[in-house]
Amino acid sequence: MLFLVSQETTYLEACIENHTKTNLYMDQVEFEPAPNWSAKILKADEHKSEDNSPSREIFKPPVLVKSGGGIRNYLYQLSLSSHGSAESNVLGKLQITWRTNLGEPGRLQTQQILGTFDLETKAVSFLQVHLNLTNQTDRELGPFEVWLSQDDTLDEKTVMINGLQTMELSQLEAFGSTDFNLNVIATKLGVQKITGITVFDKSEKKTYAPLPDLEIFVDMH
Repeated sequence: MLFLVSQETTYLEACIENHTKTNLYMDQVEFEPAPNWSAKILKADEHKSEDNSPSREIFKPPVLVKSGGGIRNYLYQLSLSSHGSAESNVLGKLQITWRTNLGEPGRLQTQQILGTFDLETKAVSFLQVHLNLTNQTDRELGPFEVWLSQDDTLDEKTVMINGLQTMELSQLEAFGSTDFNLNVIATKLGVQKITGITVFDKSEKKTYAPLPDLEIFVDMH
């Protein structure tokens, strides 16, 4: 479950994953909001939303969730009723029904879903890193893509790309070079490291070794 919370509106995203060996056909996904909440399902595929009380979507034909890890996401907008405020962090519960390939029915009712209303606000610094890419061969290379690779550690990333996660660079002639800027944001002050700057040659399908870590100093300005 993913919650995005504002003062009177909560967005609830439910992710259904099928880890069985048979396809599942979703007949119904119903969200029953708790008292003082109203709900509607947001349907991005139709660029509109429908009010439901309780929020209900009956799929005709049923929606297929494939076996072996198929995923289906559902997004609900929950709003506090105008006549009162929530007395607890209970949002409601989901009712889900489905069928297998052979028509065998299934049903799941979740426990009451609790919203998390503690929000952490972080100040971020917007930075621009100036880089140069040089072709040290006697032939044309590129075009290129540049991104920050993700490592496998659980350490919190303090420097991330701001905007599009992949930058496109044009071809480089033999022994040519180009300057470019990488827009990043930092969530902590002081000396921080930019790690995993990676260059990929789209023509040769070649990924170059990431650049050595770059140290930057982040202040309040």
